[in-house]
Amino acid sequence: MKKVRKAIIPAAGLGTRFLPATKAMPKEMLPIVDRPTIEYIVEEAVRSGIEDIIIVTGKGKRAIEDHFDYSLELEENLLQKEKYDLLEKIKESAKVDIHYIRQKEPRGLGHAVWCARKFIGDEPFAVLLGDDIICSDEAPGLQQLINEYNEVQSSVIAVKKVPSSETHRYGVIDYTKKEGKRYLVKDFVEKPAQGTAPSDMAIIGRYILTPQIFKFLDEQKVGAGGEIQLTDAIQALNKKQSVYSYEVDGDRYDVGEKLGFIETTLEMALDRKDLQEPLTKYLIQLADKLKEQNQNLNI
Repeated sequence: MKKVRKAIIPAAGLGTRFLPATKAMPKEMLPIVDRPTIEYIVEEAVRSGIEDIIIVTGKGKRAIEDHFDYSLELEENLLQKEKYDLLEKIKESAKVDIHYIRQKEPRGLGHAVWCARKFIGDEPFAVLLGDDIICSDEAPGLQQLINEYNEVQSSVIAVKKVPSSETHRYGVIDYTKKEGKRYLVKDFVEKPAQGTAPSDMAIIGRYILTPQIFKFLDEQKVGAGGEIQLTDAIQALNKKQSVYSYEVDGDRYDVGEKLGFIETTLEMALDRKDLQEPLTKYLIQLADKLKEQNQNLNI
């Protein structure tokens, strides 16, 4: 049985939801408090036992490579100033062995995964999307999926329950069988029209896929939005071999849109001992101020 050793992190998107901030800065480098978003994703992969990571980048993404590289001048400066805590933090991000490949044109998530096919070879692999951060007191979200893969020996897609009013924003599963938190998937429905979703279990950005997925990605079939969709390839794979979903434990943060990014930043900051007390005081003051200003609003 081949173990899951490799992971793909697609990071070639244009980040249009965060313009103009992302005109010159990769969306994946936007900080949540004082750590770029992609660092949380890489950390989850490493904590889950992943040995090799390939990040699929695009034009203007060089800052990602620089972040996970050594910065000798900065390290020497911090050493001379005896800022050892900061020195350790920036060294930590350079300890991970990361590979890079460029997606030369924005042709969708499926195409980004396909670009890494030679790196993956004939092995099961993980895909982690940067729009979702999963924080769990137990095993990391990806580790939970790997555990499931080891049991079922088939592709496993992470899902979380969402309000029925929000199912139109996600890919949603239609399943035939449920055992605990494991679902045997019948169909994957991409962004169903309001009120038509087959379930309230939405796909989130963690996948364990068998290498057979590349057979379908090789076909380069164009789907929704004129792009090559990973969901379409998974749907095709599901007709040949069973694909499962698993409801991961932990809090899932959506940092792919502005409000979710702000909410995530606040919650992460409130978990920090150095920020918790002053931020809590500020939020209480802000709440009182907003209450006075919006007495006539239904909030």
